[in-house]
Amino acid sequence: MIKTKYLILGAGPAGLTFANMLKRNGERSYLLLEKEEEAGGLCRSAMVDGSPFDIGGGHFLDVKRPEVCTFLFDFMPENEWQLFERDSRIDINGKMTGHPLEANIWQFDRQEQEDYLASISRAGCNNGIPAPEKFVDWILWKLGDKIANDYMLPYNQKMFADELDQLGTYWLEKLPNVSFAETLASCREHRPYGRQPGHAFFYYPKKYGYGEPWRRMAEEIVPNVHYQMEVTGIDCWERKVYTASGEVFAADIIITTIPWRTYRDISGMPREMELSINALKSSAIETRYVPQNLDTEAQWIYVPDLKKPYHRLLVRHNFCGKSRGYWMETRQERTAMFSPDDTGYRYVNSYAYPLNTVEKPEIMSALLRFCSSRNIYGIGRWGEHSHLNSDVVAERAAACAKDFLWG
Repeated sequence: MIKTKYLILGAGPAGLTFANMLKRNGERSYLLLEKEEEAGGLCRSAMVDGSPFDIGGGHFLDVKRPEVCTFLFDFMPENEWQLFERDSRIDINGKMTGHPLEANIWQFDRQEQEDYLASISRAGCNNGIPAPEKFVDWILWKLGDKIANDYMLPYNQKMFADELDQLGTYWLEKLPNVSFAETLASCREHRPYGRQPGHAFFYYPKKYGYGEPWRRMAEEIVPNVHYQMEVTGIDCWERKVYTASGEVFAADIIITTIPWRTYRDISGMPREMELSINALKSSAIETRYVPQNLDTEAQWIYVPDLKKPYHRLLVRHNFCGKSRGYWMETRQERTAMFSPDDTGYRYVNSYAYPLNTVEKPEIMSALLRFCSSRNIYGIGRWGEHSHLNSDVVAERAAACAKDFLWG
């Protein structure tokens, strides 16, 4: 059995940030276990057709957290990044419009604008009706039936789940917030109004994929990272971790950043809590490369059309220097819609997006509270089972490390 002070499970952005914060502050007793042959988690990149391909889908460094940017620039200097203003669009029945839709309906013809405005004016949120509890009803209440049916409902169905009402509404504050008055103003003045969506400005490496800064972070802690270590079990009472190859690790503090459902054996946890982990839902996503360039300046395109399998296109040649082509993101259940003759490069992320189901907050609150009482802490997208972007993950992991170091 190998013993250490800190045992970190998963070498994605959360685990790498936490480990490097420990090293920077003089802590030497830590180990990081990673299932794959390389670090980066969902932010890993591969070379495909002579250029980087981000196998986890569209990941970019948002500028909204300067401390996170500065932290990553220590590993990959700022002059190796390019700053972009986000250009994302929505393909609605062959019409490309800006994102978010409610701020850009002025890009449609006059009759379509009037139809959208009439629908929004009837929405419950504009008529003093209390917010409903079910997901589908909430989308209709917030945006009106036309935006809901043309975009939001089919897109979320394609990306997350066929049965949308299994999702809660507590996370929808992440949506761009555009009021009816702002929508009217955008139609009058032919420019978007309202709060900008995430990644309004973002950094992307000039010569590499987004996996490069995380790979460099892993190089900084090489002696402390153990690759091809698939964690299969955890003993919450004794703080031990078991791997598929038979190794046993023990620690004073365990930081878990891997999906809770990947633990095949859990001990020292109340039985009802262990069973509740099985109710945590997630979606698997396939990323698929297409070598042709698209005639667009957009970096990514949302595709709500249910007849098309993919829900999003990442236009590589518009943000990754000297590259060509684009990649598709498709929920795994929908990949059967592709032609069997398509033999291009594809990668399946078995754990891509945690689903914000109705019961998730209660499950995770109880789980994290119990585990922290045993000095086991879940952080990051999978440790917290929350759809967090990499910059948010790094911020939370750094804060967690500081609490232990300077607590």
